[in-house]
Amino acid sequence: MTDNPTALGYLRRDISGPQQTWDETQIRSLAKRLGYDLTKTIIFDADTEYRLEQLETAVQLNQAEAVITPTLEHLEGTADPLVKACDIITVRPENTYARWAFPKAQADG
Repeated sequence: MTDNPTALGYLRRDISGPQQTWDETQIRSLAKRLGYDLTKTIIFDADTEYRLEQLETAVQLNQAEAVITPTLEHLEGTADPLVKACDIITVRPENTYARWAFPKAQADG
């Protein structure tokens, strides 16, 4: 175990198609380059129900700091609402959608 933050890979088989192996390699490579411990890559397809809900559960169970995906298309075209739970990192184009820090409401007194 290292002190590196944990990440999950994520892709949709129906979107990656024949380049799925390449997408998985790119996810692993980017995770390593950015200093993440890639716990696993979760692979769903178009028939998987509640994909994003299942992915968010996996993020929580693995205490992942980030999800790395080939493109936003694999996440229904947007980093929302998953970005509330962790950073979203895309391989193409390489981009990070960071979690926003929301200030806690302070009680009067």
